[in-house]
Amino acid sequence: MKILIVEDDEKIAQLERDYLEIDGFDTEILHDGNEAVSRLRKQSYDLILLDVMLPGCSGYDVCRQIRDEIDIPILMVTAKSSGIDVIRGLGLGADDYITKPFDPSQLVARVRSHLKRYERLTSAHRNQETNGEDKGKIRIRDVIIEPKTWKVWKGGRELKLPNREFELLRFLAQNPNIVFSKEQLFERIWGYEYVSDAATVSVHINRLREKIEDDARNPKIIETVWGAGYRLNL
Repeated sequence: MKILIVEDDEKIAQLERDYLEIDGFDTEILHDGNEAVSRLRKQSYDLILLDVMLPGCSGYDVCRQIRDEIDIPILMVTAKSSGIDVIRGLGLGADDYITKPFDPSQLVARVRSHLKRYERLTSAHRNQETNGEDKGKIRIRDVIIEPKTWKVWKGGRELKLPNREFELLRFLAQNPNIVFSKEQLFERIWGYEYVSDAATVSVHINRLREKIEDDARNPKIIETVWGAGYRLNL
């Protein structure tokens, strides 16, 4: 498996590379945000380790530009640990974050965890296609969800949803009119092996609303049930 390391601090980049290669991963290092965007559009990788503070353009900008084009795990590496910085990264589509300074062995463990989770998701998708498994299209207003093909349409236009956003939407759509707490959704979609917390759910719900709702500030499909969680309305 090939991992792209985007980090402007050469010592940290070399440390990440050494530990990942010892664990059997193939790695490539870039130091510039603009170069990373260009490379990601030309070459395939299995995971990105993305520093926030980069020359050219920031890790946030890199994530914003490539997230809807490239569906692989993105782990942001940041010296900023405040809630707002973490939520910003997750809101742009990052799957997780790692705060500097970090234990290299923990970084490798987190990389492996995300890759295993991603492989489970994509394997389930392939198995559905191979076995002809399809519970049928789900229609919610002008939104159509196709569980078999992992496609979502709104008003006849296909939406680009990363794996985790799709899995969250599909789960809610297949369990309509039921209120799920943030903790329940986090356990179901992410699992306890992730360092992020239930606030991750809110960030992904907001991203979904921006894509499927007519007015994300006044959602009708995914409703917030204050003090309880979220409910998808059919």
